[in-house]
Amino acid sequence: MKNLTNLSLHGLTTMGTALMMLATGCSQKGASQQSATPEISYAASFDTTNHYIDVDMQVSNINADSLVLKLPVWAPGYYLIVDFPKNVTDFQALNGGGDTIGWKKHGKTEWIVSTKGEESITAKYRVFADERSVAESRVNDSVAFVAPNGVFMYLDGQKDLPSEVTFTLPETWKSASSGLKRVDDGASNLVTFHSENADMLYDSPLLFGNHKIVKFDNDGKQYEIAMETPDGFEETTLVDDLKKMMSAAGEMIGEIPYDNYCYILLGAGGGGLEHTNSQADYTSGSFRFKDRADYMNFLSFLTHEYFHNYNVKRIRPIELGPFDYDKENYTPMLWVSEGFTVYYESNLLKKAGLVDGDYVLDEMAGYIKTIESKNGHKHMSLRQSSYDIWLNFFNRNANGDDVRISYYNMGPILGLLMDIEIRRMTGNEKSLDDVMRALYTKYYKEAQRGFTEEEFWQTCQDVAGQPLTEMRRYVDTTDEIDYDKALGYAGLKLDRENWKLVRLDNVNESQRKIRESLIGD
Repeated sequence: MKNLTNLSLHGLTTMGTALMMLATGCSQKGASQQSATPEISYAASFDTTNHYIDVDMQVSNINADSLVLKLPVWAPGYYLIVDFPKNVTDFQALNGGGDTIGWKKHGKTEWIVSTKGEESITAKYRVFADERSVAESRVNDSVAFVAPNGVFMYLDGQKDLPSEVTFTLPETWKSASSGLKRVDDGASNLVTFHSENADMLYDSPLLFGNHKIVKFDNDGKQYEIAMETPDGFEETTLVDDLKKMMSAAGEMIGEIPYDNYCYILLGAGGGGLEHTNSQADYTSGSFRFKDRADYMNFLSFLTHEYFHNYNVKRIRPIELGPFDYDKENYTPMLWVSEGFTVYYESNLLKKAGLVDGDYVLDEMAGYIKTIESKNGHKHMSLRQSSYDIWLNFFNRNANGDDVRISYYNMGPILGLLMDIEIRRMTGNEKSLDDVMRALYTKYYKEAQRGFTEEEFWQTCQDVAGQPLTEMRRYVDTTDEIDYDKALGYAGLKLDRENWKLVRLDNVNESQRKIRESLIGD
């Protein structure tokens, strides 16, 4: 982001440099070297037998005595310290003539290369890649899934530099998929992608091998589904259903913020991870679903990761970008980023005409049952569950259900209750959708940054016309939720015996209108 302050400082710096050059008699060549910007490119190939990715990182236009190369320890959206540097081996640095030059390791994330007098260097290293995880890479004789954040180093303090990555594929591999822009001619086994900066590179997983690719257009955008194990895909309505869901999301927010989007659907495994214009998800290993409910669970899963391209990638807490890849990035707002995204899974599917209001109510009742049938909600607030996720992402302690909650379960409950509350406060003229649109417009598009916690609540107040005091208390404390009161505004009631959300028979006009606009009546 550019602003007047930065431009002014830049102007002063330029003027000072010019005066210094006049005073010291610096040559034009010296000035050119002083302003040189490093250029970065990567070359990668695969050792499919031993599960390695071999990387050459080439840096040119060097004008420094040393370069600090860094590798992240975590992946955005995957709130766990993975320590990717542990997978790096056989690091060496070479100058432009191919001679070895000095380097040293600093901490767990930095390789400091001596570059005095060098105009270009190549850092060579290997990365072990044998994990079935959406945040980590996997290489074998038939496929390579590359999670770039654990593979490609960046220059410290210069994440904004563009780069090109060229992969040498085995001769028998013919498929390559990513949200990144491909820039090769497609005529050989050399596949090249361009990235505008390190953040975009890290946000763009890649799949190579002989996977099935299905391409289609929707609402003027280009899409690709890359399937590692496509068995049964042709018998599904997945493409048509994704089109309906994505159109509903675009209509709700008001625009579709990318030119192309890639669904990377991996083989049997667990987990999915959102990206700015792609998602990577493990599947059951087949598209032959047991029944309609099984299929809808899968479609809801894809919907969740897709809506993240809005909610967390663009509508985001201010702590989540620009990222610090060296350590945890704490925020108390993941209940919005993840919890609201869960809420919008069924909400968007209903907007798309793929499910009815009963489906939405059943989904919400399930989350309420999960929270209310255990004691964790008496000890951990929703806000705290967001902040402490770095401790609890894969924490399976025996006392977990007794002392903790997940924002994946509690977050959508607050999404529903806040949606109802905003509708009540505005005479059903506004909803949670308006909050999401306002956050998208004001902070992502106009301010080009994330929002603070107070800015989020102020946006809710601006939309509702008054503070959402009770809703914030439910987020910040472990106070019991008055479900009868909160749901009653929408003509709904919680049946605790059967854990169902049921429609009240005798409702006034306000309740009827809210319920009808929320789930149909």
